[in-house]
This record gives sequence, C-alpha cells and structure tokens, in this order.
Amino acid sequence: MQVIIKSRQMQVTPQLRQRIERKVQRLSRWLNEDSRVEVTVSEEQTRSASDRYCVNLSLAGNAHAIHSEVSALSASAALDLVLDKVVAQLGRQKDRQTKRRQHATPIKILSLSRAGVLSSLDEEYEDTDVSSASVADEHNEQIWSKVLEIRRLPTKPMTDDEVIEQMEKSGNSFYPFFNEETNSVNVMYKLENGGYGLLVPAQE
Repeated sequence: MQVIIKSRQMQVTPQLRQRIERKVQRLSRWLNEDSRVEVTVSEEQTRSASDRYCVNLSLAGNAHAIHSEVSALSASAALDLVLDKVVAQLGRQKDRQTKRRQHATPIKILSLSRAGVLSSLDEEYEDTDVSSASVADEHNEQIWSKVLEIRRLPTKPMTDDEVIEQMEKSGNSFYPFFNEETNSVNVMYKLENGGYGLLVPAQE
C-alpha cells in the first residue's frame, strides 16, 4: 500500500505526517499491495472555525475507486472522520462482493471424451466407469465431435418469477428449474428482443 501525503495552503508538520501515516494503516486490511492512498490536507478561509481544515482521501487500485472529503476544527479531527467514512465504504464493498458470491449459481463443468465418457474435470479418468457412459462406437464420432462442453446446473422447485429474479441477479442467459406445474425440468431463457422464453420438454 502506497501512501502519498499532500498539502494546500498549509504546511504538514512532521507530527501530522506521522499521525496520517499511522492512521491510514487501518485501511490495509481491505487493500492490496498495489493500492494507492492519497491524502491531501488543506486550510480553508471559512467563516466558521469548525470547518477550517479539510482532509481529502482518495483510493486507487482497489476494486472500485473511493473518494471522500471532510472538514473539521482541526486536521487530526478531519482525518479521523474521513477515515471512518472510507472504512464504511470499504465495508459495504466487501458485503456486496460477498453477497454476489453467495448468490452465484454453482456450475459443475464436465468433460466428455470421444469414447463417450462423462467425468468431472477434477476427477481422474481411471476412476470412471467407461462401460456405463459409452455409446455405440459407430455413432460416437458423429454425435460427440461437436460437443465441446457440458455444464451441470442444480435444479430445484421454483416459480417463474423466482427464476426470472435469479437470472437477473446472476446474469445467466438461461436457467433450468423444476416446474411443479408441468412436473418436469424446464428451462427459462432470455429472448434477443427482450423478455423470456420457457422450454418445456414434451414426449412425442
């Protein structure tokens, strides 16, 4: 974490500089080594002495840039207040990132060999029962040569509104779910011209 201290219309004393460097260290728990913290201290000609000193704090190199400014009776008081505001913003950022990870749809990616073997990328091929997953050799090349990836999505009973809400949160263009009305697994998908479509399997 790089800390840069600037001043306008005043001189930063060694004591104030040490205080800034020490106080800013509380941000290190949210920032990485490449982050840049810029603190600008200024003395303004104001009518009220209660907002005479201004501290401007900017963060760069984080997930989202943060900028905050506070005025107070002293530079030390303004520094404490602006750090509280920045810490609160960093905390909200972390909460949003955690919620996005919690709501992300788990996707298991499987690999499909030319021999018709379906297995997880994390599994070893020797642990797979080839005979149970193989298809007829004469059709294997034609059927599987164009299949490059298979994704397995967990399905659970959901309503149409719940599925659309989940798709808008996750950004998925399609979403499989168990539809209790049709008693089968359906797929909701986004239409290019807006809106949604519903794929319902039917036996001929």
